[in-house]
Amino acid sequence: MKKIIKKRWGLTVSLVIFIFLVMSATMMLVGGLFLLLHHIGVLNIFENTRPDISGVGQFPGVFAMMFFSAFLGTVIAGFFSKIALRPIRKIIEATHKVASGDFNVRLDIHSIYELEELSQSFNKMAHELSSIETLRSDFINTLSHEFKTPIVSIGGFAELLAEGNLSEKEQREYLNIIVMESERLTSLSTNVLNLTKFENLEIITETSKFRLDEQLRKAVLQLEAGWVNKNITIDINVDEIEYTGNQDFIQQVMLNLIDNAIKFTKPGGKITIQLSKDDKSIYISVKDDGIGMDEQTKERIFDKFYQGDVSRAGVGNGLGLSIVKRIIDLCGGQIGVHSEQNEGSEFIVSLPK
Repeated sequence: MKKIIKKRWGLTVSLVIFIFLVMSATMMLVGGLFLLLHHIGVLNIFENTRPDISGVGQFPGVFAMMFFSAFLGTVIAGFFSKIALRPIRKIIEATHKVASGDFNVRLDIHSIYELEELSQSFNKMAHELSSIETLRSDFINTLSHEFKTPIVSIGGFAELLAEGNLSEKEQREYLNIIVMESERLTSLSTNVLNLTKFENLEIITETSKFRLDEQLRKAVLQLEAGWVNKNITIDINVDEIEYTGNQDFIQQVMLNLIDNAIKFTKPGGKITIQLSKDDKSIYISVKDDGIGMDEQTKERIFDKFYQGDVSRAGVGNGLGLSIVKRIIDLCGGQIGVHSEQNEGSEFIVSLPK
């Protein structure tokens, strides 16, 4: 009920009431003044001066009162309109500040309903712009750092190789480092391009029907070198499930989740992969018995470039899970994580059937 009353007391109603009050007050003020002058004999507002065409006498005093009322009402309305338009001027000033790059400006207007709504929308817009600007700055700074580190490393070891006077063992070691850093740059560039592609995408096209269980097995085989080298056991428990979507996108999700589990599972550990469904959704679970995560890491695990374990920062670039999250959002699904420190992590993806 309160909201309905607020809506009724809108800008149109306020303007009508304002004009009515100004004109009524002006008429009463001028009328009272003219009646007072008539009463003391200074002015006779009912005096007939000359007949008009119809033969009815004109009242110059009445016409003077009407003219003076209109003039005075206009002056009063102009004066008070400055006060009435003050909130709008605040909005204009705040808009100019946002246009100049100041996203910290906020409005606090409590008067007319439409202006309150406008100020709330403005504050929300300014907050979103501030968040976007912060993300953009962080993204550029982090990306610059991520690219700079391997480039500096490649340059440094290339200079040492160019100087010569190195043993064969040192040459192989430095060349291996250069190759690793080059692969890291390639991976980073690919992930940045993929993330940009997915973030600019709103609708998934090129969909087809395919077997999710087969996709999972292919992803495990594709990453075989990683889990075999660490002597990790892969336990696959999947149902035969068909899914309609973009096969390449889903493959990206599976590869990133399984690769992430391999990176953070200790040698000799175990990774469990499950695929199931119910009446509404399809569920993909990738669980490891690795190092796990604390609460802060769980809260930020899907942020761009975020890497919770600093000691493992060199094995990735913090974009894989951001890509996974974006793809799942595009598919209309959800992704969650259950994890405890030193007890492993489980990522669960739910896709609508």
